[in-house]
Amino acid sequence: FRCLRATSELVLVVCLTELPKPQLGEPRDLRALRMQPAQEDVLTMSQTLDKLLARDTVQVELIPEKKGLFLKHVEYQVTSQRYKISVYRRYSDFDVFHEVLLQRFAYRVVPALPPKRMLKGVLTSVSEREFIEGRRRALGRFINLVARHPFFSEDELVKTFLTFNGSDVQTKLRDAYKKTGDEFMTNRIATQAKEYLPADIQAQFSTSRELIRNIHNSFHKLRDRAEKMAERSKENATDLLMFGRELSALGLDASSIPSLASSQSTWGTLRQSLKSLSVEFAVLSDKAAQQGRREEDDVVEKLNLFLDLLQSYRDLCERHEKGVLHEHQRALHKYSVMKRQMMSATVQPKEQASVEQLESRIVQQENAIQTMELRNYFSLFCLHQETQLIFIYLPITSHILGAFVNSQVQGHREMGEVWNELQPKLGCLFGGGRRETLPLTRITNWTITLCAKENC
Repeated sequence: FRCLRATSELVLVVCLTELPKPQLGEPRDLRALRMQPAQEDVLTMSQTLDKLLARDTVQVELIPEKKGLFLKHVEYQVTSQRYKISVYRRYSDFDVFHEVLLQRFAYRVVPALPPKRMLKGVLTSVSEREFIEGRRRALGRFINLVARHPFFSEDELVKTFLTFNGSDVQTKLRDAYKKTGDEFMTNRIATQAKEYLPADIQAQFSTSRELIRNIHNSFHKLRDRAEKMAERSKENATDLLMFGRELSALGLDASSIPSLASSQSTWGTLRQSLKSLSVEFAVLSDKAAQQGRREEDDVVEKLNLFLDLLQSYRDLCERHEKGVLHEHQRALHKYSVMKRQMMSATVQPKEQASVEQLESRIVQQENAIQTMELRNYFSLFCLHQETQLIFIYLPITSHILGAFVNSQVQGHREMGEVWNELQPKLGCLFGGGRRETLPLTRITNWTITLCAKENC
């Protein structure tokens, strides 16, 4: 036992002398071993359509009051669901808001305003009424797109426009912009935008722009078709109303029936039945008119909302190309002219003051070019994000289709109910009741089956 114990101690001593001692180092050296946080992805928008739509819903309602001694103005009540407040705005207020918003966010999609027109009289003719209603709808689409934008919605300008109840909102908006300046001056990563852009940003931009252009054209055609369907529903309402009135006019005709036709003619009985038909056809007309309004409010308006966004994206692309890029190229051209003048001044003796002045101008131009380059990269950065915003909005297609299907289902159901109620009242018009007529539901089912067989 003693021999075994001595052997074990000897082996332990040998192992301890052969194994290297670990070097722990200083505790401050462990700071470098801490897990580094992942780099923030500031370029990607982590948004969904539902989140954007939930940011706010703004109602714009018309207040048809005449204000002013000599001029008549249209005023709007603007109600924000987010701020739970209503304010009153005129078109000129929207105009100033759009102006300062475009100055502050020149590199973002700022929707356009509907056109302004000098009104000789307010709500005095059908054309003026239609124009004012169309402008109200367009202003509603504008403010909702702005209030739901990921960057606009949190800006002081938007909050001021939606909540300020003072007498001069236009001055308040301009003062708010003067305090902040444009987005390039306030965005924390504006001067580092180049570092976050992918290497193939220009190729991505060209591909996305072409795809969005095609989407824009397709949605234009969809909107035009939806408008025609809504218009046909309104025309159908007018036709049904006039049809009922003509039938009623026949029933009210008190002319005597000639003796040669009185013995076998059922016209006298039929004429009595036609008197009250204008009521039922008026109900049908009202249902058709409601169908037209549903198609206009639920389908056409959603299409117009997305089209407004697509058009603002196209405007943004043009601002980028004709604005930032064009100014950058002009600045480079001006800089090259100055350099040539400087080289000419070194060859040909000139006054020292003029040479120093030219050198100072060259330095200023170099600084301007550097700022323009930074703005150009920031413009591309914003353009990349706004392109993402368009694709975030694309699922609105399912909302539009759902609204379209629901409007058709509801409209046909309501019209079918009225037709079914009307059918028994027309029994005397079918050969004294001897002629059998199919109920509306049987007619509809038979038509669907026939169409399925004929592939129509």
